[in-house]
Amino acid sequence: MFNKLWAKVINTNFIRDYRQMWPYIRPYWGRALAAVLITIPVGALDAVIAWALKPYMDVMMIEKNTNTIWIPIVIVGFSAVQGILTFTALYLNTWVGRKIANDVKIDLFGKLLRFDANYFDTNTSGNIIMRFNNDVEAACSGLLNNLKQFCTRFFSSISLIAVLFYNSWQLALIAVTVLICALLPLTRVRKKIKDINQQTVYTNADVATQYNEAYGGNRVICSYNLYDYENSRFDATLKRVFKLGIKMVQRTGMLSPFMHFVVSLGIALVIWTGSYLIVSQQITAGNFVSFIAALILLYNPIKGIGNSFNNVQIALLSMERVFELMQAVPAVCNRPDAKELQKVSKGIEYKDVSFEYAENKPVLQHIDLQIKKGETIALVGNSGGGKSTFVNLLPRFYDVTDGKIMIDGEDIRNYTLESLRDKIAIVFQDNFLFSGTIRDNILLGNENATTEELQRAVEAAYVDDFIKDMPQGLDTDIGERGTLLSGGQRQRIAIARAFIKKAPIVILDEATSALDNKSEAKVQKAIENLMQDRTVIVIAHRLSTIRHADKIVVINNGKIAEYGTHEDLVQKPDGVYAALYKAQLK
Repeated sequence: MFNKLWAKVINTNFIRDYRQMWPYIRPYWGRALAAVLITIPVGALDAVIAWALKPYMDVMMIEKNTNTIWIPIVIVGFSAVQGILTFTALYLNTWVGRKIANDVKIDLFGKLLRFDANYFDTNTSGNIIMRFNNDVEAACSGLLNNLKQFCTRFFSSISLIAVLFYNSWQLALIAVTVLICALLPLTRVRKKIKDINQQTVYTNADVATQYNEAYGGNRVICSYNLYDYENSRFDATLKRVFKLGIKMVQRTGMLSPFMHFVVSLGIALVIWTGSYLIVSQQITAGNFVSFIAALILLYNPIKGIGNSFNNVQIALLSMERVFELMQAVPAVCNRPDAKELQKVSKGIEYKDVSFEYAENKPVLQHIDLQIKKGETIALVGNSGGGKSTFVNLLPRFYDVTDGKIMIDGEDIRNYTLESLRDKIAIVFQDNFLFSGTIRDNILLGNENATTEELQRAVEAAYVDDFIKDMPQGLDTDIGERGTLLSGGQRQRIAIARAFIKKAPIVILDEATSALDNKSEAKVQKAIENLMQDRTVIVIAHRLSTIRHADKIVVINNGKIAEYGTHEDLVQKPDGVYAALYKAQLK
């Protein structure tokens, strides 16, 4: 009965969660099984020690016979063996748990990399760290520890209860009844802590986010003297964490005191009844001492289980969240029958394309546009008008809400994401560089590029202009996010990365808008090299840089206001482009 109750306490989702985890356990099942099997003697040795007290008390203490003097030595020996086995189980659990955690993290990281852009729009960096890293740690470190705890208590309780009934079935019934009463409140723990645990995860994610913002935004914080403001934000977050911690204690803190009281009541009943049984000679003093030892070994963990049980449930809840992520399907993914995009032969067409990030708030409305192979198309218009969204739909960072985008007459959703994005090179306004060297970041565009291809990309992007002054040249470390380079240098590395990719379609998202005139001139030359013999879509801030585009498309408020060549558009007396161009000339 005790073990049935213990299984109920552990939760009905326990078996399901471990079944889902089995593919990750399988490679290490030998060590995992050994760790579980070791719990059999670890648990059973509790009963051996308690049982040995009966002959010792009856023979040594009552009959004054010294033939049992060896029993204390045996007890010490058993305890030493139990300690060694406990350490071995702990070592194996830790080894297997960390291996499993690493495997789960690798799979989750791969999943994270393939989530659509909207996922990153709606989740903070702190939330991602908590869900993809901390939850895995909590789940996997608790995985075998939970199983070890369950198995150890299972075999220990079976053997100890056997000792109880061996010594006195009357006292054993009292002890088991009290034990069941002590464990009953644990069946409701999960329900009590689930919502608080969820809130705690998200609040801790806010803490991590604020650390990330303090790191990434340190210059803004310094320049605007935001020390007090950031401190107050952080203090408010920590207060929320504190309140949630107090709520957790309020909901579960009485479990241990309650169990302590019930267990103490059980021991008192056993002592009172045992005294009567000894006086009436129904049991011996040895029976009673052995019974009490077994009872204390059985009850002691129960008295403190209220505190540790929260951790068990938190581990199980973390495991649930991990598998929620495992089973999540990105909004943008390959269709079952998706095919490879081999090459771009004709061009790109936007056909009645509409898009909205939030329901009933359109960003693009009924866009129709044809882009022939080898053409350069420039997008201009008011800020927030939908230009960046227009280009973000082509590599399927997001999927269109209505209409379709086609390459060579085929809906791009019919191509695999990998083959589609392999045909597109993008240079953003603020390009992300990874920690490492200049060489590492350029070769991200094509890891198999030859030395000659790398050198051509470096020269075409004018990267050689600044690396010649660096002692380590292409092998210069650029720091996290390229912080050791200027804005113009980072842009040229990004252009070299796009150049070496040799993609037939190039997207330039305001690639020069954040640069000074001198840097812009160099980057513009690099861009002109990149644009040769490719289909190019340019989002332009400075209209002077797109005068020679084959077609200029003006997008205002999510719609195409007008399009044509520079010469055609500037001649329209009331044209949007003409007004923008004249304003910039002034």
